[in-house]
Amino acid sequence: MHHRAHPVRRPAGPRRQVSQRPTETALFSGVYGLILASALAAALDSPGEASDPGSDALWVLLTALASAAAHGYAHVVAHRMSGDGGGARIGLRAMLAEWPVVVAAAPTVVLLLTAMPSWWTESQAVNTALVLNTLLLACWGVWTARSAGRGWAASLRAGAADMLIGFVIIGANAVIK
Repeated sequence: MHHRAHPVRRPAGPRRQVSQRPTETALFSGVYGLILASALAAALDSPGEASDPGSDALWVLLTALASAAAHGYAHVVAHRMSGDGGGARIGLRAMLAEWPVVVAAAPTVVLLLTAMPSWWTESQAVNTALVLNTLLLACWGVWTARSAGRGWAASLRAGAADMLIGFVIIGANAVIK
């Protein structure tokens, strides 16, 4: 997979029109962030423990930031092994390119924070986040398939397949608790 922090040299010639579609890295990181936030929120909401949605929201956010930095740094290490130059500049660009992981975790963080003033329970916020993230995975699957030129039937199948990941997390959360 190409990473946008590592520039691709293109031959000189007429420039192509820039596509408004998200990059492969943004899509990968966005899906990863949704799954990470869902799994972590489900794991942090344990029955029998004192409710602390603020702490859980902070853990989801910090984990998303650490995951984005770690994934970006993994690209730095791989780039370093290739023997190309660029050093710190390439590393910083690789880490900043992982911003979709953090953005994808934001709805879960916000929902957990809304449980702090007792608008609802932490469990209700987590369950809502799991359903929302599952729907976002489905929408993301349909949108990316349509963007790739697939028909509606194939796009809906892609969305359903992506949605299955969310259902697995919801099922695991129900069984484990």
